[in-house]
Amino acid sequence: MWQGQFWLAMRRVMAVILTIIILPAALVAASSSEPLYEFKGGNNAGRPFDTLIFDQVGNLYGTTLAGGGKICGGDDSPCGTVFKLTHQSNGSWTESVLHRFGGSGDGWAPSAGLIFDSAGNLYGTTTMGGASGRGGTVFMLTPEQNGSWTETVLYSFCQLTNCADGAGPYAALTLDGAGILYGTTVVGGAYDGGTVFKLAPSSGGGRAETVLYSFGGPDGGGFPEAALILDASGNLYGTTSVGGQTCGNNYSCGIVFELTPKANGGWKEHVLYEFSGGEDGGVPYAGLTFDTAGNLYGTTSGINGAGRSTVFELVPKPHGGWKESVLHRFVKDTGITPCSGLTLDTAGSLYGTTFDGDTFNDGVIFQLTREDSGSWAYSVLYSFGDGGLGEHPYGGLVLDQTGNLYGTTSDCAVGDHCVGVVFELTP
Repeated sequence: MWQGQFWLAMRRVMAVILTIIILPAALVAASSSEPLYEFKGGNNAGRPFDTLIFDQVGNLYGTTLAGGGKICGGDDSPCGTVFKLTHQSNGSWTESVLHRFGGSGDGWAPSAGLIFDSAGNLYGTTTMGGASGRGGTVFMLTPEQNGSWTETVLYSFCQLTNCADGAGPYAALTLDGAGILYGTTVVGGAYDGGTVFKLAPSSGGGRAETVLYSFGGPDGGGFPEAALILDASGNLYGTTSVGGQTCGNNYSCGIVFELTPKANGGWKEHVLYEFSGGEDGGVPYAGLTFDTAGNLYGTTSGINGAGRSTVFELVPKPHGGWKESVLHRFVKDTGITPCSGLTLDTAGSLYGTTFDGDTFNDGVIFQLTREDSGSWAYSVLYSFGDGGLGEHPYGGLVLDQTGNLYGTTSDCAVGDHCVGVVFELTP
């Protein structure tokens, strides 16, 4: 089921395909920007694809698909890295590679971002590698007193197809208060449409994997490529990039789902919304964001003509169900194809990135602000490809305490042997 879409997704994650189209200039809001670090690849890191995270003292952490100095896979693909950017007292940033992935048993191609636990350990996923060689891993990095980090593979998934436990985790993990990790795999499970899984601490000191839900069956959805979010009651929310209604070119448009734990064990899926590929958009690659009122926000990518690119909101109805509203429909001259989720500030404004569109078709950073009328005003804060910060941001944004935005681009506008940047955008 949906095998064509699966292999398209694999190619998208494993390589950045860039198409340059000259478009009319867009109105860009005033802001200050600078690259904090340019990746060079090779033994160093390269090709960051997902959102960064902060530690308690303001250092940044992330993953790269390329770099590390080792080659993995039959197509000479680099293995990838975990990196850290340390904020120095003079305002500069110093990059260090915390881990270089080594291949099959170690895992390779980390396309997702990281999360911290309360003890300062980092957790993440690799799309490929592991004990099977191809199914991917869940890993932990533990800081040592000498400044180094020790990697532990917590779980290795099996081969890419016909895996009951799932395979190919693209997304970051979610950690609950009991130390249980939750995640998704893009394939595998009972119907080979991907899974939602958990890794719970076991009595022997390891982690036990349990598949909570298998996609591709009669309930809807398939190929979840995004991280999950938890509500206060322990319910899980996410998106799938296929499933639901058909929206052209033999593609299905994707869904928003909720998983609720059953009283007698197991989990029940509820489809909160099916995208049609019309005015409501289609193909959500990114995860969701809650506001304080319990409303959900997300993006649809509409890649390859399968639906339109949008920012949407889902509001719970008083007597059950959810109401979907489109807050913004993207057009090429002001950014198109958002592949990441949204960041919400304390004033209720939303921030995000698009992979394509605007003047150089290299993507934008955008803001959506709720107006007194209840509508949302869209503005481009920065247009990539003009020689400043790089090109094609795939990941989302993170805010610091003073309102500065940080993110990554998967390619560079300038610079010799540059394979992505970390940037800061200041109001």
